Amino acid sequence: MKSSDVAKQRSGGVHGSTPDAVREALRRAISAGELAPGIQLRQDELAEKFGTSRIPVREALRQLEAEGFVTFLPNRGAVVSDLSIDEVVELLEIRIALECHALRLAIPAMGDIDLDDARAILRSYDEEPDPEKWGAFNWRFHKSLYAPCNRPRLLAMIEANYGHVGRFTRALVSRATGKDRPQREHYQLLEFCRDGEIEKAVRLLREHIVQTQKTLRSAQRHASRNEAD
Repeated sequence: MKSSDVAKQRSGGVHGSTPDAVREALRRAISAGELAPGIQLRQDELAEKFGTSRIPVREALRQLEAEGFVTFLPNRGAVVSDLSIDEVVELLEIRIALECHALRLAIPAMGDIDLDDARAILRSYDEEPDPEKWGAFNWRFHKSLYAPCNRPRLLAMIEANYGHVGRFTRALVSRATGKDRPQREHYQLLEFCRDGEIEKAVRLLREHIVQTQKTLRSAQRHASRNEAD
């Protein structure tokens, strides 16, 4: 999808869009895979579709560059960043550090409403047949577990990191693993949280993400063999 088409869908043509609004719309589009790695982000097209000048668009793109979502290339301008398999694995290592810390802080603050909301997400996940949508449910579940930690900066870092990881692992890992095993682990993780078993929950979360790393490596090797054939 063209960057201008995504901007039109997400902005609704609202005039006076701020750099933060433009950045948020583009970040979500990139994280959702609507803007593929390497696609050019033309400032004039984005400014027109967001109903603003090029200045807020330029500032938003620079912010996204600092976050790693956008790269500025000679003679091409801003493009959606690409990542190597090793970089994605490293981001998963960062994910382990951030999310395990957040979960450790969150469990003592969880109430019945938090736990019930997380379970409702898992049930909706169970009923979703489209692998392209599983990543969104996965993120909603994990986000619901970490929210009670009440650390806005930590949660923002987790969301930004997940956005990077998700756009490269969403389809590849979902198709390779299915959802039976991840969902079993999700339900077990939720039970540990409900029982206040902090160490067991953190250990399972770490293993859950490490399994994603292994699956990603395996899927990448399989894809490489198929290309060679």
